[in-house]
Amino acid sequence: MRLIAAISFLTVLVVGCSAQSNQYPKVWFALIDDPNKPAWEILPQEAKPGEVILSKRNELGILSNFAATPFEIDGKGYASVEGFWQMMLYPESGTDERAKDKRVTWKYTRDQVAQMTAFEAKQAGTLAEENMKILGIDWVTYNGKRFPYRSQTPGEHYRLIVAAMRAKLEQNPEVKRILLATGDLVLKPDHHGEANPPPEWKYNEIWMQLRSELQGK
Repeated sequence: MRLIAAISFLTVLVVGCSAQSNQYPKVWFALIDDPNKPAWEILPQEAKPGEVILSKRNELGILSNFAATPFEIDGKGYASVEGFWQMMLYPESGTDERAKDKRVTWKYTRDQVAQMTAFEAKQAGTLAEENMKILGIDWVTYNGKRFPYRSQTPGEHYRLIVAAMRAKLEQNPEVKRILLATGDLVLKPDHHGEANPPPEWKYNEIWMQLRSELQGK
């Protein structure tokens, strides 16, 4: 009985994987053999049946916050969602209390970070977070409004990130095409994260919400 059950399970698994690979681009699930794979990365082949990894190694990487997908929001342009995200950690002007505190220096301006992408933007954010620790603050700003940077419930920061992702989607046709091409697959991140991250960190779940809107569900 155990043998029959095992065979049945394998049959379902193989059939499911085969159907998945026939319906969607094979490169989305391609085996990547990379001895230099960074520890944070989840590879395409690690997706379970019905899932797809939003890997930066193929076209799905356009859905990453790191991707160079310019958009405008509230009359200002940004090079990526990551740039939009990290710029909120920086002083808005010379009169901003973060800028006036002499205990820290800011390597970049807010406008410079807004035009960054990928790891450059991420590194700018890391530098800003170090300053925030020195200053003892846990808030960021947008258009003069202050709000918590990390929260376990959706707040203003979450709302802004969703708005930025929606602007990216609406202003970049290729983003829309690829998102819709994922059909009903469960979208999974391409990196390992914290056990209980703030909701805005779950970009894969936000994309599924936006996809449902496009699909009229």
